[in-house]
Amino acid sequence: MKIQDLLRKDVMLLDLQATEKTAAIEEMIHSLVNHGYVTDFETFKEGILAREALTSTGLGEGIAMPHSKSSAVKEATVLFAKSNKGVDYESLDGQPTDLFFMIAAPEGANDTHLAALAELSQYLMKDGFADKLRKVSSPDEVIALFDQASEKAAGPATVAPATEGGDFLVAVTACTTGIAHTYMAQEALQKVAAEMGVGIKVETNGASGVGNKLTAEDIKKAKAVIIAADKAVEMDRFDGKPLISRPVADGIRKTEELINLALSGNAEVYKAANGGAAVASSNEKLSLGGAFYKHLMSGVSQMLPFVIGGGIMIAIAFLLDQILGVPKDQLSNLGSYHEIAAQFKAIGGAAFGFMLPVLAGYIAYSIAEKPGLVSGFVAGAIASSGASFGGVAYAAGGEKTLSLAGVSSGFLGALVGGFLAGGVILVLRKLLAGLPRSLEGIRSILLLPLLGVLVTGFLMLAVNIPMSAINTALNDFLASLSGSSAVLLGLLVGGMMAVDMGGPVNKAAYVFGTSTLASTVSTGGSPVMAAVMAAGMVPPLAVFVATLLFKDKFTTEERDSGLTNIVMGLSFITEGAIPFGAADPARAIPSFIVGSALTGALVGLSGIKLMAPHGGIFVIGLTNNPILYLVYVLIGAVVSGILFGYLRKPLEK
Repeated sequence: MKIQDLLRKDVMLLDLQATEKTAAIEEMIHSLVNHGYVTDFETFKEGILAREALTSTGLGEGIAMPHSKSSAVKEATVLFAKSNKGVDYESLDGQPTDLFFMIAAPEGANDTHLAALAELSQYLMKDGFADKLRKVSSPDEVIALFDQASEKAAGPATVAPATEGGDFLVAVTACTTGIAHTYMAQEALQKVAAEMGVGIKVETNGASGVGNKLTAEDIKKAKAVIIAADKAVEMDRFDGKPLISRPVADGIRKTEELINLALSGNAEVYKAANGGAAVASSNEKLSLGGAFYKHLMSGVSQMLPFVIGGGIMIAIAFLLDQILGVPKDQLSNLGSYHEIAAQFKAIGGAAFGFMLPVLAGYIAYSIAEKPGLVSGFVAGAIASSGASFGGVAYAAGGEKTLSLAGVSSGFLGALVGGFLAGGVILVLRKLLAGLPRSLEGIRSILLLPLLGVLVTGFLMLAVNIPMSAINTALNDFLASLSGSSAVLLGLLVGGMMAVDMGGPVNKAAYVFGTSTLASTVSTGGSPVMAAVMAAGMVPPLAVFVATLLFKDKFTTEERDSGLTNIVMGLSFITEGAIPFGAADPARAIPSFIVGSALTGALVGLSGIKLMAPHGGIFVIGLTNNPILYLVYVLIGAVVSGILFGYLRKPLEK
């Protein structure tokens, strides 16, 4: 497939009227929608703007390539637009933009259209080609111009040095979508290197996979390595080579600077995970807050599928039991009473079981690469089990046990454990850096995993001690309030449900609520249990409200997760909100606490009772006022959602 096969003459705009970025994007999308290539204006626009939020697709020299893969696209299409006025497109060079190629790719598109898009990138980097495009007056002239260019032989995959034995570099380019910037950076590096008389081979990590892959021989003979990428690429192969790592935009705009820096001899020598100190994904130093956020999001993004998959499976288990019927004296087994429901719950529970180890594991991986992974997983597993040093672990309800099995420290414990594991590996690397190179295999295969697990494991046994003690103290405190104001108690347990959403504080409130059920069955149920469950439904529903009302402050992935939180919230699976709480705890958790506490207080004020320990909306019929109960849940969710959305920082442009 050639680029001409994707360029549609009917959607071309040869006199774009808009002069501002968003308006220009909307004008182009309208053309795609009007001609039937895109089915949903808003969906496709969201995808385009989400990509722009990462890095402007205004590449400089008057060229922009906005692009998105979307379910709203019927078939792969490239829209060409030309502005005679110039558009303020927030281009990388700060200059007006007058040539546009809007790339609309359907979800699940095959690799052929990506090859065509790579071809487009190469055309645009050729001298004089853009100027010829500026002079066209009809769609036919556009197609003809590309036909003429395609007749020329494609450039070599590897640029040879100008002189025998001259400098040779290797490079890797990659952008988040793998559609446009990847190939623009490749072409720019090859073009500038040829002009400088420098040999270069550029590997592309595009949406279709790895192209022009670097061999061991290529890397061996290279003087240095240039990484122009906005996502992770295979790095271990560059161990011992001088390496420059920058965003993909620098590969397009600061090409000569990168090449000169690579040739200068001042580039930092890269040490792979097995060989010494860790190297950040970019040579540019991150702030402490920036580094924390980067590592945290690495864990959260990997954890999210486990939360969603496991949570929905558990929700189905409760739904099945509710449909099939469960006797009142067996409500404690809701979700596992019938065999089919129990099977769904077991599968969901298995997925949920990986949630905390994955969170901690990938935080540690982000900090210390592969050696951190095993230590991080172990830290997360210990946080989940609540294991601590003997004689100090506490079972649910505050009972002291002789075993190491204690109270889970939840996602907060896993978060601490992930950073702890990563830090331990960094320290161990420095301590073992003096070992002979001949012992690198032993260091990576034996010493780092063994010592990492050993040190991290014992540190986590200590971390869980205060978590267990806190849980016990909370249980004792709640018990002392059981005879006082129902409003105050509802307010307190409601707020506790949102503090750590599955951690010791949450579990203390839940266990206390369930402990009141036995003595209240004869009176129609427990008001404490009603407040606990209602408040626990609020955080996931609040996430949905926030992502719905404040779309511009959340990524597409986060908005999709917001939809799944409806199911988890209605199912009383508070953990659905954990990724949002973990990613932005300073804003999310206080917002969730406010709404949950409000809901708990309202339930207590109204004297609503509940006879079931779990189930969410599926057991709402077991309350003495289902409609009012649901209203209070919605009030809390709306309050928390608005507060969270308002406090949330806008996405970086």
